[in-house]
Amino acid sequence: MRRTVRALLEENDIIVSPGVYDGYSARLAERAGFSLLSTTGAGLVNSRLGLPDVGIFSMRDNSEACRAIVDATSVPISADAETGYGNAATVHYVVEAFVRAGVSAVSIEDQVSPKRCGHVAGKQVIDTEEMVGKIRSAKSASSGSDFMIIARTDAIAIEGIEGAVKRAKAYEAAGADAIFPDAVRGHEDIERIVAAVKIPVRINMGFGIRTRATTPLMSIQSLRSLGVRWVSLSRLLPAAAIHGMQQALHVMREAIEQKDMVERPDLVVDMETITDLMGYSRYLDIEKRFLPDEEIDRKYKLGTIS
Repeated sequence: MRRTVRALLEENDIIVSPGVYDGYSARLAERAGFSLLSTTGAGLVNSRLGLPDVGIFSMRDNSEACRAIVDATSVPISADAETGYGNAATVHYVVEAFVRAGVSAVSIEDQVSPKRCGHVAGKQVIDTEEMVGKIRSAKSASSGSDFMIIARTDAIAIEGIEGAVKRAKAYEAAGADAIFPDAVRGHEDIERIVAAVKIPVRINMGFGIRTRATTPLMSIQSLRSLGVRWVSLSRLLPAAAIHGMQQALHVMREAIEQKDMVERPDLVVDMETITDLMGYSRYLDIEKRFLPDEEIDRKYKLGTIS
């Protein structure tokens, strides 16, 4: 059985989840030893649609993308369900869809729709009571399971830390399983949120982002000492992938102008790494078990698969 986010939080004083957005990133993160992965909403919409993260990724797009990531991995997945795609009534159906997709948790934020990245200016938040209704509806849809509802608040930028603390308490009372204050401004904000609630607090870190995010970079040890239970690194893998592709494409453009092509193994992984990561050996084993020997012989000219 796949473990759950709830089980990981019960077993560890702090957990770290890289932000994943496709099969490559999810499998690489799992192989790197991470026991929890969180989808990056921005990474999904940016990579799949080539568009900004401004609330245009549909619930179906999101849940289907999450289902594919769940199928590609064996560790629990936490999904970014954005604003919940509607009001307290429609959120119920949204959570049911993510439960069916196989994720272990969803985060729902209190931004006005269409939302925007938590570290971008111009955010707005809905009334506290409206968000409370969404949380109660979401909990009802996940009732009887270990599925977690993470209440994200973007209120610090609009209402200050006092407003965010009030919201965190209200969201906990409504049944949220964790609080996710986004764009915290430093240690003091984190301390205030952690002290205000009894449920786990999740903080997003911009590790690897060249442009400074709203939240200053802190070590995992520092966050643990502040009482943070969950740290997500949402932008690292998409940004690293873009950087790697930019470098490779630059070299490719230069190579077009040269008389001789020169291999650049420093820019890429070898084919064996890709086939191993994607599980080709399992497919070959299934072929060997179930295809007639004659067909194997025609396909590989070997008679058997070694």
